[in-house]
Amino acid sequence: MLKLENLHAYYGKSHVLHGVGFHVAPGEIVALLGRNGSGRSTTAKAIMGMVHAEGVIEWKGQPILGKKPFEIAHLGLGYVPESRDIFPKLTVHQNLLLGQKRGGSGAGKGSRWSFDDMYAMFPRLAERENTEAGVLSGGEQQMLTLCRTLMGDPDLIIIDEPTEGLAPKIVELVGEYLKKLKARGISVLLIEQKLTIAMAISDRVLVMGHGSIVFDGTPDQLRADAATRKEWLEV
Repeated sequence: MLKLENLHAYYGKSHVLHGVGFHVAPGEIVALLGRNGSGRSTTAKAIMGMVHAEGVIEWKGQPILGKKPFEIAHLGLGYVPESRDIFPKLTVHQNLLLGQKRGGSGAGKGSRWSFDDMYAMFPRLAERENTEAGVLSGGEQQMLTLCRTLMGDPDLIIIDEPTEGLAPKIVELVGEYLKKLKARGISVLLIEQKLTIAMAISDRVLVMGHGSIVFDGTPDQLRADAATRKEWLEV
């Protein structure tokens, strides 16, 4: 479904990604792990056309490198940034409304998701449906950002550090939410630092170090690879 080959990315003259290559299959949850500065978020931004990149990025067999972010989103890739980027002066419902694709496809006929789905998954959002998003807690804003992205009915969703700063109970909720996405046939590329949630819900894990993929395997294989964990993940 999503394939990267020999991907290089840059911020100005700074060379951040060095030949990154991996794939995400339909209905698969893949965790992209690594320390801060390893290149994980840059990889997500390169896929979404937000940084200068060279190499190969294919989506459903078609090259997308060089396309604009909105064009990539319309092809069926969703992106939840670490910064959340909610619209603070709009209500919860209005934020979700803006997540729909033009023409109503995000919550209309043939979509996998509706407003009722969002509110059933996260009842707290239903309670605050008419509340301005800017006054929500960090956990509630994270829920809103995830749901707003889903309203665009993506086939793959890239989620950058969804559990950052969240209470343990909310972290568990996010994990359950991601498993529900897989149950509906949506692929997930999860950028995460918390090994516990990543290892619990992922089909496969990738480890990044210095802008390259240094490990690609199952959670069990990573658990058994103490050397990789020590060199690239543990503090």
